[in-house]
Amino acid sequence: MTHVFHRSALSVPPVAVAAEGQYIIDADGRRYLDASGGAAVSCIGHGDPRVVAAVAGQIARLDYVHSGAFTSPAAEELAAHICEAAGEGMARVYFVGSGSEAVEAAVKMARQCQIERKQPSRHIVISRRQSYHGNTLGALARSGSESRRAPYSLMLPERTQIAPCFPYRYAAPGETLEAYGRRAADALEVEILRLGPENVAAFLAETVVGATSGAVAPAPGYFRRIREICDRYGVLLICDEVMCGAHRTGPFLACSAEGASPDIVTLAKGLGGGYLPIGAVACRAEVHDTFARGSGAFIHGHTYMAHPVACAAALEVQRVIVADGLAERVVQHGVLLETALRDRLSQHPHVGDIRGRGLLYAVELIADPETRAPFEPETRLAKHIGAQAKARGLLVYSGSGTIDGERGDHVLLAPAYSISAREVGEIADVLTEAIEAALS
Repeated sequence: MTHVFHRSALSVPPVAVAAEGQYIIDADGRRYLDASGGAAVSCIGHGDPRVVAAVAGQIARLDYVHSGAFTSPAAEELAAHICEAAGEGMARVYFVGSGSEAVEAAVKMARQCQIERKQPSRHIVISRRQSYHGNTLGALARSGSESRRAPYSLMLPERTQIAPCFPYRYAAPGETLEAYGRRAADALEVEILRLGPENVAAFLAETVVGATSGAVAPAPGYFRRIREICDRYGVLLICDEVMCGAHRTGPFLACSAEGASPDIVTLAKGLGGGYLPIGAVACRAEVHDTFARGSGAFIHGHTYMAHPVACAAALEVQRVIVADGLAERVVQHGVLLETALRDRLSQHPHVGDIRGRGLLYAVELIADPETRAPFEPETRLAKHIGAQAKARGLLVYSGSGTIDGERGDHVLLAPAYSISAREVGEIADVLTEAIEAALS
Protein backbone atom coordinates (compact mmCIF):
# COMPACT_ATOMS: atom_id res chain seq x y z
CA MET A 1 0.00 0.00 0.00
CA THR A 2 1.33 3.41 -0.95
CA HIS A 3 -0.04 6.92 -0.72
CA VAL A 4 2.55 8.28 -3.15
CA PHE A 5 1.30 9.27 -6.61
CA HIS A 6 4.04 7.49 -8.52
CA ARG A 7 4.99 8.13 -12.15
CA SER A 8 3.15 4.98 -13.13
CA ALA A 9 -0.26 4.28 -11.71
CA LEU A 10 0.21 0.59 -12.54
CA SER A 11 3.24 -0.24 -10.43
CA VAL A 12 5.23 0.81 -7.38
CA PRO A 13 9.00 1.10 -7.84
CA PRO A 14 11.47 -0.58 -5.48
CA VAL A 15 12.25 1.33 -2.30
CA ALA A 16 15.74 2.84 -2.27
CA VAL A 17 17.09 3.02 1.27
CA ALA A 18 20.71 4.05 0.79
CA ALA A 19 23.28 5.17 -1.76
CA GLU A 20 27.06 5.27 -1.76
CA GLY A 21 29.51 6.19 -4.47
CA GLN A 22 28.23 4.82 -7.77
CA TYR A 23 25.60 2.55 -6.22
CA ILE A 24 21.99 2.72 -5.02
CA ILE A 25 20.80 0.09 -2.52
CA ASP A 26 17.17 -1.03 -2.28
CA ALA A 27 15.19 -2.35 0.70
CA ASP A 28 16.14 -5.92 -0.19
CA GLY A 29 19.82 -5.06 -0.04
CA ARG A 30 20.32 -5.22 -3.79
CA ARG A 31 22.95 -2.88 -5.23
CA TYR A 32 22.50 -1.07 -8.55
CA LEU A 33 25.34 0.55 -10.48
CA ASP A 34 23.91 3.98 -11.40
CA ALA A 35 25.10 4.37 -14.99
CA SER A 36 22.76 7.24 -15.78
CA GLY A 37 23.00 9.35 -12.63
CA GLY A 38 19.22 9.10 -12.36
CA ALA A 39 18.78 11.47 -15.30
CA ALA A 40 22.36 12.75 -15.66
CA VAL A 41 22.11 14.26 -12.17
CA SER A 42 24.42 12.43 -9.73
CA CYS A 43 27.67 13.82 -11.07
CA ILE A 44 30.04 13.22 -8.13
CA GLY A 45 28.44 10.04 -6.85
CA HIS A 46 26.28 9.52 -3.80
CA GLY A 47 26.98 10.39 -0.17
CA ASP A 48 30.10 12.52 -0.49
CA PRO A 49 30.90 13.55 3.12
CA ARG A 50 32.09 17.00 2.07
CA VAL A 51 28.68 17.86 0.64
CA VAL A 52 26.90 16.32 3.62
CA ALA A 53 28.96 18.53 5.96
CA ALA A 54 28.35 21.64 3.86
CA VAL A 55 24.58 21.06 3.89
CA ALA A 56 24.50 20.42 7.64
CA GLY A 57 26.58 23.51 8.32
CA GLN A 58 24.39 25.71 6.14
CA ILE A 59 21.18 24.51 7.79
CA ALA A 60 22.67 25.27 11.19
CA ARG A 61 23.61 28.81 10.13
CA LEU A 62 20.77 29.85 7.82
CA ASP A 63 18.08 27.51 6.57
CA TYR A 64 15.88 29.84 4.49
CA VAL A 65 15.40 33.45 3.51
CA HIS A 66 13.18 34.93 0.82
CA SER A 67 15.30 36.18 -2.08
CA GLY A 68 13.18 39.32 -2.35
CA ALA A 69 14.36 40.37 1.11
CA PHE A 70 17.87 38.93 1.44
CA THR A 71 20.72 37.33 -0.42
CA SER A 72 23.06 34.84 1.25
CA PRO A 73 26.80 34.07 1.19
CA ALA A 74 26.06 30.67 -0.37
CA ALA A 75 24.14 32.21 -3.27
CA GLU A 76 26.75 34.92 -3.81
CA GLU A 77 29.66 32.47 -3.77
CA LEU A 78 27.91 29.99 -6.05
CA ALA A 79 27.04 32.72 -8.57
CA ALA A 80 30.66 33.90 -8.58
CA HIS A 81 31.88 30.34 -9.11
CA ILE A 82 29.47 29.78 -12.02
CA CYS A 83 30.46 33.00 -13.78
CA GLU A 84 34.17 32.25 -13.40
CA ALA A 85 33.82 28.62 -14.46
CA ALA A 86 31.51 29.40 -17.37
CA GLY A 87 33.51 32.21 -18.92
CA GLU A 88 31.79 33.09 -22.18
CA GLY A 89 31.05 36.55 -20.77
CA MET A 90 28.61 35.22 -18.17
CA ALA A 91 28.17 37.87 -15.48
CA ARG A 92 24.94 37.24 -13.55
CA VAL A 93 23.12 34.15 -12.27
CA TYR A 94 19.44 33.72 -11.44
CA PHE A 95 18.80 30.71 -9.19
CA VAL A 96 15.70 28.51 -9.41
CA GLY A 97 14.69 25.03 -8.28
CA SER A 98 14.96 22.81 -11.37
CA GLY A 99 15.83 22.57 -15.04
CA SER A 100 12.25 23.19 -16.14
CA GLU A 101 12.14 26.33 -13.97
CA ALA A 102 15.46 27.44 -15.46
CA VAL A 103 14.08 27.21 -19.01
CA GLU A 104 10.89 29.03 -18.00
CA ALA A 105 12.99 31.81 -16.47
CA ALA A 106 15.33 31.99 -19.48
CA VAL A 107 12.46 32.31 -21.95
CA LYS A 108 10.81 35.03 -19.87
CA MET A 109 14.15 36.76 -19.39
CA ALA A 110 14.67 36.86 -23.16
CA ARG A 111 11.18 38.23 -23.74
CA GLN A 112 11.49 40.96 -21.13
CA CYS A 113 15.00 41.80 -22.34
CA GLN A 114 13.55 42.57 -25.78
CA ILE A 115 10.84 44.71 -24.16
CA GLU A 116 13.52 46.61 -22.23
CA ARG A 117 15.31 47.14 -25.56
CA LYS A 118 12.15 48.89 -26.79
CA GLN A 119 11.31 46.03 -29.14
CA PRO A 120 8.03 44.81 -27.62
CA SER A 121 6.89 42.91 -30.73
CA ARG A 122 9.69 40.36 -30.23
CA HIS A 123 7.91 37.50 -28.48
CA ILE A 124 8.57 34.31 -30.48
CA VAL A 125 11.08 31.78 -29.19
CA ILE A 126 12.23 29.45 -31.94
CA SER A 127 13.32 25.97 -30.83
CA ARG A 128 14.11 22.68 -32.54
CA ARG A 129 12.27 19.47 -33.21
CA GLN A 130 13.44 16.52 -31.12
CA SER A 131 14.41 18.82 -28.27
CA TYR A 132 13.51 18.60 -24.60
CA HIS A 133 13.43 21.66 -22.38
CA GLY A 134 11.31 20.63 -19.41
CA ASN A 135 7.90 19.47 -18.23
CA THR A 136 6.25 22.67 -17.03
CA LEU A 137 3.80 24.05 -19.57
CA GLY A 138 6.04 26.90 -20.68
CA ALA A 139 9.11 24.70 -21.13
CA LEU A 140 7.06 21.92 -22.71
CA ALA A 141 5.63 24.42 -25.17
CA ARG A 142 9.13 24.94 -26.60
CA SER A 143 10.07 21.25 -26.52
CA GLY A 144 10.03 18.80 -29.37
CA SER A 145 9.35 15.72 -27.24
CA GLU A 146 6.06 14.64 -28.76
CA SER A 147 5.14 11.96 -26.25
CA ARG A 148 5.50 14.39 -23.35
CA ARG A 149 3.56 17.11 -25.17
CA ALA A 150 0.66 15.04 -26.50
CA PRO A 151 -1.71 15.02 -23.49
CA TYR A 152 -1.34 18.78 -23.04
CA SER A 153 -1.17 19.96 -26.65
CA LEU A 154 -4.45 21.90 -26.44
CA MET A 155 -3.04 23.82 -23.46
CA LEU A 156 0.21 24.80 -25.16
CA PRO A 157 0.75 27.91 -27.28
CA GLU A 158 1.61 27.47 -30.92
CA ARG A 159 5.30 26.68 -31.30
CA THR A 160 7.83 27.54 -33.96
CA GLN A 161 10.55 24.97 -34.59
CA ILE A 162 13.30 24.14 -37.05
CA ALA A 163 14.93 20.79 -37.80
CA PRO A 164 17.43 19.40 -35.30
CA CYS A 165 21.16 19.12 -35.93
CA PHE A 166 21.30 15.32 -35.99
CA PRO A 167 23.98 14.09 -38.42
CA TYR A 168 23.34 10.35 -38.08
CA ARG A 169 19.73 10.79 -39.15
CA TYR A 170 19.64 13.89 -41.33
CA ALA A 171 22.99 14.46 -43.04
CA ALA A 172 22.75 13.68 -46.75
CA PRO A 173 24.84 10.84 -48.23
CA GLY A 174 28.34 12.15 -48.95
CA GLU A 175 27.68 15.44 -47.16
CA THR A 176 30.51 16.52 -44.87
CA LEU A 177 29.71 17.24 -41.23
CA GLU A 178 30.70 20.87 -41.75
CA ALA A 179 28.41 21.25 -44.77
CA TYR A 180 25.56 19.58 -42.93
CA GLY A 181 26.09 21.80 -39.89
CA ARG A 182 25.90 24.90 -42.07
CA ARG A 183 22.73 23.64 -43.78
CA ALA A 184 21.07 22.78 -40.48
CA ALA A 185 21.96 26.17 -38.99
CA ASP A 186 20.77 28.09 -42.05
CA ALA A 187 17.27 26.80 -41.35
CA LEU A 188 17.18 29.28 -38.47
CA GLU A 189 17.71 32.24 -40.78
CA VAL A 190 14.97 31.01 -43.10
CA GLU A 191 12.56 30.74 -40.17
CA ILE A 192 13.46 34.16 -38.75
CA LEU A 193 12.82 35.77 -42.13
CA ARG A 194 9.54 33.90 -42.52
CA LEU A 195 8.33 35.10 -39.12
CA GLY A 196 9.80 38.59 -39.44
CA PRO A 197 12.90 39.42 -37.36
CA GLU A 198 10.93 42.08 -35.51
CA ASN A 199 8.82 39.30 -33.97
CA VAL A 200 11.57 36.89 -32.83
CA ALA A 201 12.94 37.18 -29.30
CA ALA A 202 15.25 34.18 -28.99
CA PHE A 203 16.49 30.85 -30.29
CA LEU A 204 16.55 28.01 -27.74
CA ALA A 205 18.64 24.87 -28.26
CA GLU A 206 20.34 22.15 -26.25
CA THR A 207 24.07 22.35 -26.93
CA VAL A 208 24.29 18.55 -26.78
CA VAL A 209 20.83 17.01 -27.08
CA GLY A 210 20.10 14.82 -24.09
CA ALA A 211 17.06 12.67 -23.42
CA THR A 212 14.97 13.02 -26.58
CA SER A 213 17.44 11.83 -29.21
CA GLY A 214 20.28 10.60 -27.03
CA ALA A 215 23.59 12.47 -26.67
CA VAL A 216 23.57 14.18 -30.06
CA ALA A 217 26.52 16.58 -30.31
CA PRO A 218 26.30 19.43 -32.81
CA ALA A 219 28.04 19.22 -36.17
CA PRO A 220 31.27 21.27 -36.44
CA GLY A 221 30.54 24.94 -36.99
CA TYR A 222 26.82 24.65 -36.30
CA PHE A 223 26.68 26.94 -33.27
CA ARG A 224 29.14 29.45 -34.77
CA ARG A 225 26.74 29.86 -37.68
CA ILE A 226 23.77 30.03 -35.28
CA ARG A 227 25.55 32.82 -33.36
CA GLU A 228 26.12 34.77 -36.60
CA ILE A 229 22.46 34.51 -37.54
CA CYS A 230 21.25 35.55 -34.09
CA ASP A 231 23.56 38.57 -34.10
CA ARG A 232 22.45 39.60 -37.58
CA TYR A 233 18.78 39.73 -36.59
CA GLY A 234 18.98 40.82 -32.95
CA VAL A 235 17.86 37.44 -31.65
CA LEU A 236 19.06 36.21 -28.24
CA LEU A 237 20.74 32.80 -28.16
CA ILE A 238 19.71 30.56 -25.24
CA CYS A 239 21.75 27.38 -24.77
CA ASP A 240 19.94 24.79 -22.69
CA GLU A 241 22.65 22.97 -20.74
CA VAL A 242 20.43 21.53 -18.03
CA MET A 243 21.72 18.05 -18.92
CA CYS A 244 24.99 18.65 -20.78
CA GLY A 245 26.39 21.51 -18.65
CA ALA A 246 28.29 21.66 -15.35
CA HIS A 247 31.17 19.54 -16.73
CA ARG A 248 29.02 16.68 -18.04
CA THR A 249 30.90 16.86 -21.37
CA GLY A 250 34.19 18.10 -19.89
CA PRO A 251 34.20 21.91 -19.75
CA PHE A 252 31.81 23.68 -17.40
CA LEU A 253 29.70 24.77 -20.39
CA ALA A 254 29.45 22.42 -23.35
CA CYS A 255 29.07 25.41 -25.65
CA SER A 256 32.62 26.56 -24.88
CA ALA A 257 33.80 23.81 -27.24
CA GLU A 258 31.68 25.27 -30.06
CA GLY A 259 33.32 28.67 -30.42
CA ALA A 260 30.02 30.45 -29.87
CA SER A 261 28.93 32.26 -26.70
CA PRO A 262 25.24 32.26 -25.74
CA ASP A 263 23.46 35.27 -24.32
CA ILE A 264 21.69 33.09 -21.76
CA VAL A 265 22.43 29.55 -20.57
CA THR A 266 20.43 27.20 -18.35
CA LEU A 267 21.93 24.77 -15.82
CA ALA A 268 20.54 22.27 -13.31
CA LYS A 269 21.23 18.54 -13.03
CA GLY A 270 25.01 18.45 -12.60
CA LEU A 271 25.03 21.79 -10.83
CA GLY A 272 23.84 20.35 -7.52
CA GLY A 273 24.60 16.72 -8.26
CA GLY A 274 21.25 15.61 -6.85
CA TYR A 275 22.08 16.55 -3.26
CA LEU A 276 19.34 19.21 -3.29
CA PRO A 277 17.10 20.57 -6.06
CA ILE A 278 18.61 23.59 -7.82
CA GLY A 279 18.72 25.18 -11.26
CA ALA A 280 20.25 28.35 -12.62
CA VAL A 281 20.09 30.81 -15.49
CA ALA A 282 23.33 32.58 -16.30
CA CYS A 283 23.38 35.58 -18.60
CA ARG A 284 25.86 37.94 -20.16
CA ALA A 285 26.39 41.38 -18.66
CA GLU A 286 24.63 42.98 -21.63
CA VAL A 287 21.41 41.13 -20.82
CA HIS A 288 21.44 42.14 -17.16
CA ASP A 289 22.44 45.71 -18.01
CA THR A 290 19.38 45.99 -20.24
CA PHE A 291 17.21 45.41 -17.17
CA ALA A 292 19.29 47.80 -15.07
CA ARG A 293 18.91 50.58 -17.65
CA GLY A 294 15.21 49.85 -18.09
CA SER A 295 12.53 48.92 -15.58
CA GLY A 296 15.09 47.55 -13.11
CA ALA A 297 13.07 44.45 -12.22
CA PHE A 298 12.73 41.02 -13.80
CA ILE A 299 9.02 40.24 -13.49
CA HIS A 300 9.43 36.67 -12.32
CA GLY A 301 10.20 34.69 -9.16
CA HIS A 302 9.70 31.56 -7.05
CA THR A 303 9.43 31.04 -3.31
CA TYR A 304 12.47 28.79 -3.05
CA MET A 305 14.77 30.47 -5.55
CA ALA A 306 18.36 31.01 -4.36
CA HIS A 307 17.62 28.72 -1.40
CA PRO A 308 20.69 28.99 0.87
CA VAL A 309 20.95 25.27 1.59
CA ALA A 310 20.55 24.27 -2.06
CA CYS A 311 23.17 26.86 -3.04
CA ALA A 312 25.55 25.59 -0.36
CA ALA A 313 25.13 22.02 -1.60
CA ALA A 314 25.75 23.01 -5.23
CA LEU A 315 28.75 25.12 -4.30
CA GLU A 316 30.34 22.20 -2.48
CA VAL A 317 29.58 19.86 -5.39
CA GLN A 318 31.40 22.22 -7.72
CA ARG A 319 34.30 22.51 -5.28
CA VAL A 320 34.55 18.71 -5.15
CA ILE A 321 34.71 18.62 -8.94
CA VAL A 322 37.62 21.05 -8.88
CA ALA A 323 39.44 19.49 -5.91
CA ASP A 324 39.22 15.95 -7.30
CA GLY A 325 40.04 16.90 -10.90
CA LEU A 326 36.75 15.45 -12.09
CA ALA A 327 36.42 17.68 -15.18
CA GLU A 328 39.61 16.13 -16.53
CA ARG A 329 38.38 12.70 -15.48
CA VAL A 330 35.18 13.24 -17.51
CA VAL A 331 37.27 13.64 -20.65
CA GLN A 332 39.57 10.69 -19.87
CA HIS A 333 36.84 8.28 -18.82
CA GLY A 334 34.59 9.50 -21.60
CA VAL A 335 37.20 8.08 -23.99
CA LEU A 336 37.21 4.83 -22.00
CA LEU A 337 33.41 4.63 -22.15
CA GLU A 338 33.29 5.24 -25.89
CA THR A 339 36.04 2.68 -26.49
CA ALA A 340 34.32 0.08 -24.31
CA LEU A 341 30.98 0.58 -26.07
CA ARG A 342 32.54 0.41 -29.51
CA ASP A 343 34.57 -2.69 -28.64
CA ARG A 344 31.45 -4.56 -27.60
CA LEU A 345 28.72 -3.10 -29.79
CA SER A 346 30.05 -1.45 -32.96
CA GLN A 347 29.63 -4.67 -34.98
CA HIS A 348 26.24 -5.52 -33.52
CA PRO A 349 23.69 -5.66 -36.37
CA HIS A 350 21.08 -3.78 -34.33
CA VAL A 351 23.33 -1.01 -33.03
CA GLY A 352 23.18 1.86 -35.47
CA ASP A 353 25.13 4.60 -33.72
CA ILE A 354 27.29 5.09 -30.65
CA ARG A 355 27.63 8.79 -29.94
CA GLY A 356 28.22 11.38 -27.29
CA ARG A 357 30.74 13.60 -25.59
CA GLY A 358 32.48 13.34 -22.23
CA LEU A 359 30.37 11.19 -19.93
CA LEU A 360 27.15 11.67 -21.88
CA TYR A 361 26.81 8.78 -24.34
CA ALA A 362 24.05 6.94 -26.13
CA VAL A 363 23.54 3.78 -28.14
CA GLU A 364 20.87 3.97 -30.86
CA LEU A 365 19.18 0.72 -31.86
CA ILE A 366 18.03 -0.09 -35.39
CA ALA A 367 16.06 -2.92 -36.97
CA ASP A 368 17.80 -2.79 -40.37
CA PRO A 369 21.51 -1.92 -40.67
CA GLU A 370 21.17 -1.13 -44.38
CA THR A 371 18.33 1.40 -44.18
CA ARG A 372 18.77 2.41 -40.51
CA ALA A 373 15.07 1.74 -40.07
CA PRO A 374 14.05 1.62 -36.41
CA PHE A 375 12.15 -1.07 -34.61
CA GLU A 376 8.39 -0.63 -34.54
CA PRO A 377 7.27 1.50 -31.56
CA GLU A 378 5.08 -1.35 -30.33
CA THR A 379 8.16 -3.42 -29.48
CA ARG A 380 9.13 -0.85 -26.80
CA LEU A 381 12.69 -2.01 -27.23
CA ALA A 382 14.41 0.69 -25.18
CA LYS A 383 12.13 0.03 -22.22
CA HIS A 384 12.87 -3.69 -22.40
CA ILE A 385 16.62 -3.02 -22.53
CA GLY A 386 16.29 -0.82 -19.46
CA ALA A 387 14.38 -3.53 -17.61
CA GLN A 388 16.94 -6.18 -18.55
CA ALA A 389 19.76 -3.90 -17.38
CA LYS A 390 18.01 -3.21 -14.07
CA ALA A 391 17.46 -6.92 -13.52
CA ARG A 392 21.25 -7.26 -13.83
CA GLY A 393 21.93 -4.44 -11.37
CA LEU A 394 22.58 -1.65 -13.89
CA LEU A 395 20.55 1.57 -14.11
CA VAL A 396 20.37 3.23 -17.55
CA TYR A 397 18.13 5.90 -19.11
CA SER A 398 15.95 4.35 -21.82
CA GLY A 399 14.65 6.61 -24.58
CA SER A 400 12.07 6.09 -27.31
CA GLY A 401 10.89 8.30 -30.16
CA THR A 402 14.54 9.00 -30.98
CA ILE A 403 13.94 9.97 -34.61
CA ASP A 404 10.67 11.86 -34.68
CA GLY A 405 9.01 11.50 -31.29
CA GLU A 406 7.40 8.19 -32.15
CA ARG A 407 9.97 5.98 -33.89
CA GLY A 408 13.41 4.98 -32.71
CA ASP A 409 15.08 3.66 -29.56
CA HIS A 410 18.22 4.59 -27.66
CA VAL A 411 19.85 4.01 -24.30
CA LEU A 412 21.49 7.00 -22.60
CA LEU A 413 24.45 6.70 -20.24
CA ALA A 414 25.54 9.47 -17.87
CA PRO A 415 27.56 7.97 -15.00
CA ALA A 416 29.12 10.04 -12.24
CA TYR A 417 32.32 11.88 -13.09
CA SER A 418 34.02 9.81 -10.37
CA ILE A 419 33.30 6.51 -12.16
CA SER A 420 36.25 4.10 -12.18
CA ALA A 421 37.76 2.38 -15.21
CA ARG A 422 36.56 -0.97 -13.85
CA GLU A 423 33.01 0.34 -13.50
CA VAL A 424 33.11 1.74 -17.04
CA GLY A 425 33.89 -1.76 -18.29
CA GLU A 426 31.10 -3.19 -16.17
CA ILE A 427 28.61 -0.72 -17.66
CA ALA A 428 29.54 -1.74 -21.20
CA ASP A 429 29.45 -5.46 -20.37
CA VAL A 430 26.06 -5.43 -18.65
CA LEU A 431 24.49 -3.13 -21.24
CA THR A 432 25.61 -5.52 -23.98
CA GLU A 433 24.01 -8.42 -22.10
CA ALA A 434 20.80 -6.41 -21.65
CA ILE A 435 20.60 -5.56 -25.36
CA GLU A 436 21.08 -9.20 -26.31
CA ALA A 437 18.46 -10.33 -23.80
CA ALA A 438 15.90 -7.75 -24.97
CA LEU A 439 16.39 -8.75 -28.60
CA SER A 440 16.24 -12.49 -28.00
